[in-house]
Amino acid sequence: MNARLLRISGRVQGVGYRDWLIHEAQRNGIWGWVRNRRDGTVEALLAGELDAVQSVLSACRRGPPLALVESIDERFADVPSEPGFTRRPTA
Repeated sequence: MNARLLRISGRVQGVGYRDWLIHEAQRNGIWGWVRNRRDGTVEALLAGELDAVQSVLSACRRGPPLALVESIDERFADVPSEPGFTRRPTA
């Protein structure tokens, strides 16, 4: 299982990005979480089979229709201990 921690910048808050990402992650069997950051970015942990993680990461670069993704900072991360994909409180 592969895991990536993402920091997504641009117009990504107030446009349904988190709900959209939850749907994409669940559809691809991804474990992890998503949350808004106080600095206006969205942070997400994606974990799963390499092809599934890459597929969701690719989708994250486009985002939902109202989003405008400017950049994604991607780092390797530890695999979460619990299955499923959840929304976390703003950090």
